[in-house]
Amino acid sequence: MTDIIDLRSDTVTQPSTAMRAAMAMADVGDDVYGEDPTVNELESVFAERTAMQAGLFVASGTQGNLLALLAHCERGDEYIVGQQAHTYKYEGGGAAVLGSIQPQPLEFEADGSLNLARVAKTIKPDDSHFAKTRLLCLENTQSGKVLTLDYIEQAAQCAREHGLGFHLDGARVFNAAVQLGVDVDRITRQFDTVSICLSKGLGAPVGSVLCGSTELIAKARRWRKVVGGGMRQAGLLAAAGLYALEHHVDRLADDHEHAAMLANGLKDIDGVEVIAGAAQTNMVFASFPPDRFAALHSHLSEHDINISGDNPCRFVTHLDVSRDDIERVSDTVQNFFGG
Repeated sequence: MTDIIDLRSDTVTQPSTAMRAAMAMADVGDDVYGEDPTVNELESVFAERTAMQAGLFVASGTQGNLLALLAHCERGDEYIVGQQAHTYKYEGGGAAVLGSIQPQPLEFEADGSLNLARVAKTIKPDDSHFAKTRLLCLENTQSGKVLTLDYIEQAAQCAREHGLGFHLDGARVFNAAVQLGVDVDRITRQFDTVSICLSKGLGAPVGSVLCGSTELIAKARRWRKVVGGGMRQAGLLAAAGLYALEHHVDRLADDHEHAAMLANGLKDIDGVEVIAGAAQTNMVFASFPPDRFAALHSHLSEHDINISGDNPCRFVTHLDVSRDDIERVSDTVQNFFGG
Protein backbone atom coordinates (compact mmCIF):
# COMPACT_ATOMS: atom_id res chain seq x y z
CA MET A 1 0.00 0.00 0.00
CA THR A 2 1.32 3.44 -0.96
CA ASP A 3 1.77 5.83 1.92
CA ILE A 4 -0.47 8.89 1.80
CA ILE A 5 1.31 12.22 1.54
CA ASP A 6 -0.73 14.78 3.46
CA LEU A 7 0.21 18.40 2.79
CA ARG A 8 -2.94 20.04 4.13
CA SER A 9 -1.33 21.06 7.42
CA ASP A 10 1.39 20.21 9.91
CA THR A 11 -1.40 19.29 12.35
CA VAL A 12 -1.77 15.89 10.64
CA THR A 13 1.49 14.46 12.00
CA GLN A 14 1.48 11.12 13.78
CA PRO A 15 3.33 10.66 17.09
CA SER A 16 6.48 8.63 16.59
CA THR A 17 7.11 5.31 18.32
CA ALA A 18 9.56 6.98 20.70
CA MET A 19 7.07 9.75 21.49
CA ARG A 20 4.37 7.17 22.22
CA ALA A 21 6.78 5.38 24.56
CA ALA A 22 7.48 8.63 26.42
CA MET A 23 3.75 9.19 26.78
CA ALA A 24 3.17 5.67 28.08
CA MET A 25 5.87 6.04 30.74
CA ALA A 26 4.91 9.54 31.91
CA ASP A 27 4.49 10.25 35.61
CA VAL A 28 1.02 11.71 36.12
CA GLY A 29 -1.19 13.34 38.72
CA ASP A 30 -4.24 15.59 38.84
CA ASP A 31 -3.28 18.73 36.96
CA VAL A 32 -6.28 20.74 38.17
CA TYR A 33 -4.79 20.31 41.65
CA GLY A 34 -1.38 21.22 40.24
CA GLU A 35 -0.15 17.70 40.99
CA ASP A 36 0.84 16.37 37.59
CA PRO A 37 4.66 16.34 37.61
CA THR A 38 5.01 16.01 33.84
CA VAL A 39 2.67 18.94 33.15
CA ASN A 40 4.52 20.99 35.74
CA GLU A 41 7.82 20.15 34.06
CA LEU A 42 6.46 21.05 30.62
CA GLU A 43 5.20 24.41 31.86
CA SER A 44 8.47 25.17 33.63
CA VAL A 45 10.65 24.19 30.68
CA PHE A 46 8.64 26.24 28.21
CA ALA A 47 8.67 29.26 30.53
CA GLU A 48 12.44 29.01 30.76
CA ARG A 49 12.90 28.54 27.00
CA THR A 50 10.75 31.58 26.24
CA ALA A 51 12.28 33.80 28.97
CA MET A 52 8.91 34.03 30.73
CA GLN A 53 8.01 33.60 34.38
CA ALA A 54 5.35 30.91 34.02
CA GLY A 55 3.66 28.53 31.62
CA LEU A 56 0.23 26.95 31.26
CA PHE A 57 -0.52 23.72 29.38
CA VAL A 58 -3.71 24.05 27.35
CA ALA A 59 -5.67 21.91 24.95
CA SER A 60 -5.03 23.90 21.78
CA GLY A 61 -3.56 27.01 20.24
CA THR A 62 -7.05 28.47 19.99
CA GLN A 63 -7.51 27.99 23.71
CA GLY A 64 -4.08 29.46 24.46
CA ASN A 65 -4.85 32.60 22.46
CA LEU A 66 -8.30 32.93 24.02
CA LEU A 67 -6.91 32.63 27.55
CA ALA A 68 -4.26 35.24 26.77
CA LEU A 69 -6.90 37.67 25.52
CA LEU A 70 -9.07 37.04 28.58
CA ALA A 71 -6.07 37.59 30.86
CA HIS A 72 -5.08 40.86 29.18
CA CYS A 73 -8.51 42.37 28.58
CA GLU A 74 -11.78 43.08 30.37
CA ARG A 75 -15.30 43.31 28.93
CA GLY A 76 -15.54 46.19 26.47
CA ASP A 77 -11.80 46.30 25.80
CA GLU A 78 -10.26 45.99 22.36
CA TYR A 79 -7.34 44.16 20.79
CA ILE A 80 -5.56 45.10 17.56
CA VAL A 81 -4.91 42.13 15.30
CA GLY A 82 -4.28 41.17 11.68
CA GLN A 83 -7.25 40.77 9.36
CA GLN A 84 -6.06 37.25 8.41
CA ALA A 85 -4.68 36.40 11.86
CA HIS A 86 -5.69 33.16 13.51
CA THR A 87 -6.70 35.01 16.68
CA TYR A 88 -9.22 37.00 14.68
CA LYS A 89 -10.37 34.94 11.71
CA TYR A 90 -10.05 31.29 12.65
CA GLU A 91 -11.01 30.98 16.32
CA GLY A 92 -14.78 31.22 16.18
CA GLY A 93 -14.92 34.78 17.48
CA GLY A 94 -14.11 33.42 20.92
CA ALA A 95 -12.75 36.67 22.35
CA ALA A 96 -15.95 38.49 21.42
CA VAL A 97 -18.32 35.65 22.28
CA LEU A 98 -16.78 34.64 25.61
CA GLY A 99 -14.91 37.75 26.70
CA SER A 100 -16.89 40.63 25.17
CA ILE A 101 -13.55 41.79 23.77
CA GLN A 102 -13.76 43.79 20.56
CA PRO A 103 -11.32 42.98 17.76
CA GLN A 104 -9.84 45.78 15.67
CA PRO A 105 -8.42 44.01 12.61
CA LEU A 106 -5.86 45.61 10.29
CA GLU A 107 -4.52 44.28 7.01
CA PHE A 108 -1.18 42.51 7.22
CA GLU A 109 1.71 43.86 5.20
CA ALA A 110 3.21 41.59 2.54
CA ASP A 111 5.84 40.36 5.03
CA GLY A 112 3.28 39.32 7.66
CA SER A 113 3.79 42.37 9.86
CA LEU A 114 1.33 45.07 10.93
CA ASN A 115 2.13 48.64 9.95
CA LEU A 116 3.02 50.21 13.30
CA ALA A 117 2.08 53.73 12.23
CA ARG A 118 -1.37 52.39 11.37
CA VAL A 119 -1.48 50.53 14.68
CA ALA A 120 -0.77 53.77 16.55
CA LYS A 121 -3.49 55.63 14.64
CA THR A 122 -5.98 52.85 15.38
CA ILE A 123 -5.60 53.07 19.17
CA LYS A 124 -8.79 54.59 20.57
CA PRO A 125 -8.70 57.76 22.66
CA ASP A 126 -9.65 57.57 26.33
CA ASP A 127 -13.27 58.47 25.75
CA SER A 128 -16.50 56.78 26.82
CA HIS A 129 -17.58 56.55 23.19
CA PHE A 130 -14.90 53.99 22.42
CA ALA A 131 -13.73 50.59 23.49
CA LYS A 132 -10.48 50.70 25.44
CA THR A 133 -7.57 49.54 23.32
CA ARG A 134 -5.64 47.17 25.59
CA LEU A 135 -3.66 44.71 23.50
CA LEU A 136 -1.59 44.32 20.35
CA CYS A 137 -1.44 40.81 18.87
CA LEU A 138 1.10 39.58 16.34
CA GLU A 139 1.51 36.21 14.62
CA ASN A 140 4.86 34.52 13.95
CA THR A 141 5.05 32.77 11.58
CA GLN A 142 2.25 34.41 9.61
CA SER A 143 1.32 32.21 6.64
CA GLY A 144 4.85 30.83 6.85
CA LYS A 145 6.48 34.28 6.91
CA VAL A 146 8.96 35.16 9.64
CA LEU A 147 8.90 38.51 11.43
CA THR A 148 12.32 40.10 11.77
CA LEU A 149 13.84 40.67 15.20
CA ASP A 150 14.11 44.40 14.47
CA TYR A 151 10.42 44.62 13.65
CA ILE A 152 9.43 42.72 16.79
CA GLU A 153 11.50 45.11 18.90
CA GLN A 154 9.85 48.09 17.22
CA ALA A 155 6.40 46.60 17.77
CA ALA A 156 7.21 45.99 21.44
CA GLN A 157 8.29 49.60 21.79
CA CYS A 158 5.05 50.74 20.11
CA ALA A 159 3.01 48.66 22.54
CA ARG A 160 4.91 50.03 25.55
CA GLU A 161 4.62 53.63 24.40
CA HIS A 162 0.85 53.29 24.19
CA GLY A 163 0.35 51.23 27.33
CA LEU A 164 -0.75 48.11 25.46
CA GLY A 165 -0.22 44.50 26.34
CA PHE A 166 1.70 42.53 23.72
CA HIS A 167 0.69 38.99 22.76
CA LEU A 168 2.22 36.61 20.23
CA ASP A 169 0.33 33.85 18.53
CA GLY A 170 3.49 31.78 18.24
CA ALA A 171 1.87 28.58 17.05
CA ARG A 172 4.91 28.07 14.81
CA VAL A 173 7.39 30.33 16.58
CA PHE A 174 9.99 27.55 16.66
CA ASN A 175 9.86 27.53 12.85
CA ALA A 176 10.62 31.25 12.98
CA ALA A 177 13.50 30.75 15.41
CA VAL A 178 15.04 27.97 13.32
CA GLN A 179 14.73 30.06 10.17
CA LEU A 180 16.41 33.04 11.87
CA GLY A 181 19.06 30.82 13.47
CA VAL A 182 18.35 32.07 16.99
CA ASP A 183 17.11 30.64 20.26
CA VAL A 184 13.36 31.07 20.57
CA ASP A 185 13.68 33.47 23.51
CA ARG A 186 15.24 36.05 21.16
CA ILE A 187 11.74 36.33 19.72
CA THR A 188 9.48 35.69 22.69
CA ARG A 189 11.16 37.83 25.36
CA GLN A 190 9.74 40.98 23.76
CA PHE A 191 6.16 39.85 24.44
CA ASP A 192 4.00 39.77 27.54
CA THR A 193 2.44 36.45 26.52
CA VAL A 194 3.06 33.85 23.84
CA SER A 195 1.05 30.79 22.84
CA ILE A 196 3.07 27.94 21.28
CA CYS A 197 1.55 24.87 19.61
CA LEU A 198 2.95 21.43 20.29
CA SER A 199 0.70 19.77 17.70
CA LYS A 200 1.97 21.45 14.53
CA GLY A 201 5.58 21.26 13.38
CA LEU A 202 6.73 19.87 16.72
CA GLY A 203 4.69 16.75 16.02
CA ALA A 204 2.91 16.14 19.33
CA PRO A 205 -0.67 14.82 19.10
CA VAL A 206 -2.35 17.61 21.05
CA GLY A 207 -1.74 20.70 23.15
CA SER A 208 -0.17 24.13 23.39
CA VAL A 209 1.66 26.09 26.08
CA LEU A 210 0.81 29.68 27.02
CA CYS A 211 3.71 31.53 28.64
CA GLY A 212 3.82 34.90 30.34
CA SER A 213 4.19 36.67 33.66
CA THR A 214 3.18 34.97 36.87
CA GLU A 215 0.23 37.34 37.20
CA LEU A 216 -1.08 36.89 33.67
CA ILE A 217 -0.69 33.11 33.76
CA ALA A 218 -2.59 32.99 37.06
CA LYS A 219 -5.47 34.81 35.36
CA ALA A 220 -5.24 32.51 32.35
CA ARG A 221 -5.26 29.43 34.60
CA ARG A 222 -8.53 30.56 36.16
CA TRP A 223 -10.02 31.21 32.73
CA ARG A 224 -8.83 27.78 31.57
CA LYS A 225 -11.04 26.26 34.26
CA VAL A 226 -13.95 28.52 33.35
CA VAL A 227 -13.91 27.46 29.69
CA GLY A 228 -13.62 23.79 30.60
CA GLY A 229 -9.94 23.38 29.86
CA GLY A 230 -8.91 21.85 33.17
CA MET A 231 -7.45 18.39 32.52
CA ARG A 232 -6.61 15.69 35.02
CA GLN A 233 -3.82 13.18 34.29
CA ALA A 234 -2.63 15.35 31.43
CA GLY A 235 0.99 14.32 31.85
CA LEU A 236 0.36 11.65 29.21
CA LEU A 237 -0.04 14.51 26.73
CA ALA A 238 2.57 16.79 28.26
CA ALA A 239 5.18 14.06 27.86
CA ALA A 240 4.71 14.25 24.11
CA GLY A 241 5.40 17.97 24.29
CA LEU A 242 8.59 17.47 26.26
CA TYR A 243 9.75 14.82 23.81
CA ALA A 244 9.00 17.15 20.89
CA LEU A 245 10.91 20.00 22.47
CA GLU A 246 13.98 17.80 22.88
CA HIS A 247 13.87 15.98 19.56
CA HIS A 248 11.81 17.89 17.00
CA VAL A 249 12.97 21.52 17.06
CA ASP A 250 16.24 21.39 15.10
CA ARG A 251 14.69 19.08 12.51
CA LEU A 252 12.23 21.84 11.53
CA ALA A 253 15.00 22.95 9.17
CA ASP A 254 14.26 19.79 7.16
CA ASP A 255 10.66 20.92 6.71
CA HIS A 256 11.86 24.32 5.52
CA GLU A 257 14.21 22.67 3.03
CA HIS A 258 11.41 20.45 1.75
CA ALA A 259 9.12 23.46 1.30
CA ALA A 260 11.81 25.22 -0.74
CA MET A 261 12.20 22.06 -2.82
CA LEU A 262 8.47 21.93 -3.45
CA ALA A 263 8.36 25.60 -4.45
CA ASN A 264 11.20 25.02 -6.91
CA GLY A 265 9.54 21.91 -8.26
CA LEU A 266 6.22 23.67 -8.88
CA LYS A 267 7.36 27.05 -10.16
CA ASP A 268 8.52 25.83 -13.58
CA ILE A 269 5.30 23.95 -14.35
CA ASP A 270 3.13 25.70 -16.92
CA GLY A 271 -0.16 26.67 -15.30
CA VAL A 272 1.25 26.84 -11.78
CA GLU A 273 2.12 30.11 -10.08
CA VAL A 274 4.10 29.87 -6.86
CA ILE A 275 3.44 32.96 -4.79
CA ALA A 276 6.70 34.81 -4.27
CA GLY A 277 8.16 35.00 -0.78
CA ALA A 278 5.76 32.45 0.64
CA ALA A 279 8.19 29.55 1.22
CA GLN A 280 10.31 30.96 4.03
CA THR A 281 9.54 28.13 6.43
CA ASN A 282 7.30 25.09 5.97
CA MET A 283 4.55 26.53 3.77
CA VAL A 284 4.23 26.97 0.02
CA PHE A 285 1.37 28.87 -1.58
CA ALA A 286 0.57 28.24 -5.23
CA SER A 287 -2.30 29.12 -7.52
CA PHE A 288 -3.66 26.96 -10.34
CA PRO A 289 -5.96 27.58 -13.31
CA PRO A 290 -9.44 27.79 -11.72
CA ASP A 291 -11.00 25.60 -14.38
CA ARG A 292 -8.50 22.81 -13.75
CA PHE A 293 -8.07 22.91 -9.98
CA ALA A 294 -10.89 20.49 -9.12
CA ALA A 295 -9.48 17.96 -11.56
CA LEU A 296 -5.97 18.46 -10.15
CA HIS A 297 -7.29 17.92 -6.65
CA SER A 298 -8.91 14.64 -7.72
CA HIS A 299 -5.80 13.58 -9.63
CA LEU A 300 -3.59 14.09 -6.59
CA SER A 301 -6.08 12.29 -4.35
CA GLU A 302 -6.05 9.31 -6.73
CA HIS A 303 -2.26 9.24 -6.26
CA ASP A 304 -2.60 9.33 -2.45
CA ILE A 305 -1.64 12.99 -2.11
CA ASN A 306 -3.88 15.16 0.07
CA ILE A 307 -3.97 18.93 -0.42
CA SER A 308 -6.36 21.62 0.74
CA GLY A 309 -9.38 22.50 -1.38
CA ASP A 310 -8.50 26.18 -1.64
CA ASN A 311 -7.01 27.89 -4.68
CA PRO A 312 -4.49 29.46 -4.13
CA CYS A 313 -3.51 26.32 -2.28
CA ARG A 314 -1.37 26.05 0.84
CA PHE A 315 1.07 23.13 0.97
CA VAL A 316 2.53 22.45 4.42
CA THR A 317 5.58 20.27 5.01
CA HIS A 318 6.15 18.43 8.29
CA LEU A 319 7.98 15.53 9.90
CA ASP A 320 5.89 12.91 8.10
CA VAL A 321 6.85 14.30 4.67
CA SER A 322 10.19 13.18 3.23
CA ARG A 323 12.39 14.44 0.42
CA ASP A 324 11.17 11.56 -1.74
CA ASP A 325 7.58 12.57 -1.00
CA ILE A 326 8.27 16.10 -2.25
CA GLU A 327 9.70 14.74 -5.49
CA ARG A 328 6.64 12.52 -5.88
CA VAL A 329 4.27 15.47 -5.41
CA SER A 330 6.16 17.63 -7.92
CA ASP A 331 6.24 14.82 -10.48
CA THR A 332 2.52 14.11 -10.03
CA VAL A 333 1.58 17.76 -10.56
CA GLN A 334 3.93 17.92 -13.55
CA ASN A 335 2.32 14.85 -15.09
CA PHE A 336 -1.15 16.32 -14.64
CA PHE A 337 -0.20 19.45 -16.57
CA GLY A 338 1.32 17.37 -19.35
CA GLY A 339 4.96 17.67 -18.39
